[in-house]
Amino acid sequence: MAVTATRVGDLDDKSEGMAYLETLPRRIVTTYIPLGLILIVLLFPFYWMVLTAIKPDEQLIDMERYNPFWVVGPTFKHIYKLLFETNYPLWLWNTMYVSVAATILSLFASVLAAYAIVRIRYKGASWIGGAIFLAYLVPPSILFIPLATIIQAYGLFDSPLALILAYPTILIPFSTWLLMGYFKTIPYELEECALIDGASRWQILTKIVLPLAIPGLISAAIFSLTLCWNEFIYALTFISSTQNKTVPVAIVSEFVDGDIYRWGSLMAGALVGSLPLVILYSFFVDYYVSALTGAVKE
Repeated sequence: MAVTATRVGDLDDKSEGMAYLETLPRRIVTTYIPLGLILIVLLFPFYWMVLTAIKPDEQLIDMERYNPFWVVGPTFKHIYKLLFETNYPLWLWNTMYVSVAATILSLFASVLAAYAIVRIRYKGASWIGGAIFLAYLVPPSILFIPLATIIQAYGLFDSPLALILAYPTILIPFSTWLLMGYFKTIPYELEECALIDGASRWQILTKIVLPLAIPGLISAAIFSLTLCWNEFIYALTFISSTQNKTVPVAIVSEFVDGDIYRWGSLMAGALVGSLPLVILYSFFVDYYVSALTGAVKE
């Protein structure tokens, strides 16, 4: 016991002796400076967006008299005009309605597909899973032309339903792949016990798998909602009338007159439109991270 205690003491002394490697100058070089640079790169676009949204018009135009990186006498005129003198609340509602509906539809299909591939043993399941993920790699810029033809043929053009049915084509592949990885972390013995007790596959899915997979479902839902919220190509192609547009398309098409850009309104629209996603991530960031790392262990 004395020898063991001596060895433990020697290890402690050596660990304390290595503390010189974590001195303040070393931490500044290895931690604080890289972290500061990353924060600047990530947060500067949001700072510029907020700055432009509250700048008076003369400060947006005259860059010689006013510092472009600061604002003197901030104003909320652009935000007021955006909310009360345009159709922005309607555009925000369209974006929210389309995003939530497409997310629910995609999650329902992704849960069934992921569970069938991971838990129901049949020949070629792994190949089907790989094919679904490869479908996610197909860029939307290739798919929007044939999708536009189909939507036009079924009379869905210029309708929110066109986006609700088109968005799952890009949401389901990744959500299925994400849920497949999460379902694999759930112990299969739980399902075997339920099968022995006479439970059906649907009961196992709804009463055992889904309650344990809540972080994975939240992660897939956040991803799908974010992708729908920011999507531009499909919304630009399938929607033409002003009252049916979503925020990403509306702020670009309605606040740009030829070669004149109303930067105050553009940045105010981008700022207000990003707030719901910021609030969403602030509440569910722990679930999102746990789903990506796999929270359920055997």
